[in-house]
Amino acid sequence: MATSSISRVAKNPTNFSIRNVESQKKSIFSRHLSFSNSSISLQKLSLVKGSYFSRKFHTTTVFNVLETVESKSDLLSRTQYPDNVVRTERPTILVSEKLGEAGLDLLRTFGNVDCSYNLSPEELCAKISLCDALIVRSGTKVTRQVFEAAKGRLKVVGRAGVGIDNVDLQAATEFGCLVVNAPTANTIAAAEHGIALLASMARNVAQADASMKAGKWQRNKYVGVSLVGKTLAVMGFGKVGSEVARRAKGLGMHVIAHDPYAPADRARAIGVELVSFDQAISTADFISLHMPLTPSTNRVFNDETFSKMKKDVRIINVARGGVIDEDALVRALDNGTVAQAALDVFTEEPPPKDSKLVQHENVTVTPHLGASTKEAQEGVAVEIAEAVVGALRGELSATAVNAPMVPPEVLSELAPYVTLAEKLGRLAVQLVAGGSGIQSVKVVYESARDPANLDTRLLRAMITKGIIEPISDSHINLVNADFTAKQKGLRISEERVLVDSSSENPIDSIQVQVSNVESKFASALTENGYISIDGRVKYGIPHLTRVGSFEVDVSLDGNLILCRQVDQPGMIGRVGNILGERNVNVSFMSVGRTAKRTKAIMAIGVDEEPDKDTLKKIGEVPAVEEFVFLEL
Repeated sequence: MATSSISRVAKNPTNFSIRNVESQKKSIFSRHLSFSNSSISLQKLSLVKGSYFSRKFHTTTVFNVLETVESKSDLLSRTQYPDNVVRTERPTILVSEKLGEAGLDLLRTFGNVDCSYNLSPEELCAKISLCDALIVRSGTKVTRQVFEAAKGRLKVVGRAGVGIDNVDLQAATEFGCLVVNAPTANTIAAAEHGIALLASMARNVAQADASMKAGKWQRNKYVGVSLVGKTLAVMGFGKVGSEVARRAKGLGMHVIAHDPYAPADRARAIGVELVSFDQAISTADFISLHMPLTPSTNRVFNDETFSKMKKDVRIINVARGGVIDEDALVRALDNGTVAQAALDVFTEEPPPKDSKLVQHENVTVTPHLGASTKEAQEGVAVEIAEAVVGALRGELSATAVNAPMVPPEVLSELAPYVTLAEKLGRLAVQLVAGGSGIQSVKVVYESARDPANLDTRLLRAMITKGIIEPISDSHINLVNADFTAKQKGLRISEERVLVDSSSENPIDSIQVQVSNVESKFASALTENGYISIDGRVKYGIPHLTRVGSFEVDVSLDGNLILCRQVDQPGMIGRVGNILGERNVNVSFMSVGRTAKRTKAIMAIGVDEEPDKDTLKKIGEVPAVEEFVFLEL
């Protein structure tokens, strides 16, 4: 839509977001935080500029969550409680698994701490209605039944560690309970354990130790391999992966890495080359896994993956057991593709006693010891205690992993745009190819509303969610979206364009641009070389309206196949027949073109995911120049 003569472009989006904040601080900061058994009024809430966190009748509302402007310690030291507010009861914090004393001491300064370990599910449900906070490790399952039994009193669940597979996030959000974790304290411990497994595997330390204790002296049997000059592929270049890379460089190894979000400049700074997934696994002598367990990484190391590796490759896993198909790994070990494996994590923990993988003579195993150092345990305890106390004080935590509840009227208006924003993010990340990773994203909002009245924080968070979550274990919400993007080196800028249309709808269209990347679908690139996709809401339903320079009109529901083709008769029928023959149901189809009988893009919605043969047949149609399958 063309802009009118009064159109304006938001050159500095941040200024629009914080407009008039200074004049509003006094009224915002004086509002009350209300809990079920206590009422706290914060005179100064400066952790987040212009923020207000309200909990009343067990609901949570978050306004204007922007950037951290002071450290947490500064906030805690400056926060005061007015004379007219009396806290009638200290909060009760249930710790259901062992936690370091430093963390427990911090908790005791703020509330009553109940350390009750090894609770059965029934015992946990019986106690939880008397608790304001719950701290767990990986052994306690915090299910929907736990949140129901809490009867609205439970305000925060703290996971002492990174993974949150044992917490029902959906139920937590529904019951207005914040979930926080401790993602940084065990980084060095996990990296050190990865290097320990790497070295001990290469020199057969565990096997030689067992042999000697059995009374044997087998020097010739346990000849190892050197690490110097060997290529190590780090799969997942986050906190732990990058620390492993640093240490491996010190051992004289050549280090490459694969991570779709790792900034190339950060990798280069420590002498690491970012490469594609296939290049990493096909050229490495050692492969160290540091990727999260997500639907896209579940059993990503399987028979097909192992077949692409160098013979006698060696694998280390201190990440998540589920990223390896354990039966396929046994086969690869037996046929010599994989010479050795060193594993700290397993699909099922503890693994079965008769596990072929655990018992294999070329496998070194440890019982999930990655974070098991005294220093890491104390660090995790302090980190999670700080996060839980902060949440009970009403602060917004950067380690929050579930979305806070927002006013129903806001959700009602933004609901279809929230879905649109997330799906545009998901489409954008799937269109990116190559090993350089996404570093720069620009979001353009067209609206008839004044930019000062257009709050896009939730939409930006959902675009961030769509981009990051499909290939990460991060859980993105309004609280942690900007923090997580920054941690992953992802810069998201916004531009608001005033257009001449009805102001009844908050947003006219959303455009997502991804710069400095290669694309799996070249037609998604603009003349300026960046990926660009547009969407809008029609009749309450999110639609994709443009891909690159091609206009389309497809409902963002189910899955999507994009084909660039020569614009000629019969193309819709040929592709449709291929899908029909394979029992793939077509839900919609749209064709966009730049000019008659030149090039066109066909967008096809499908209910099922076509198999590789079906997609191959579509690609073999002579007039089809390129295609891509996208999951929504």
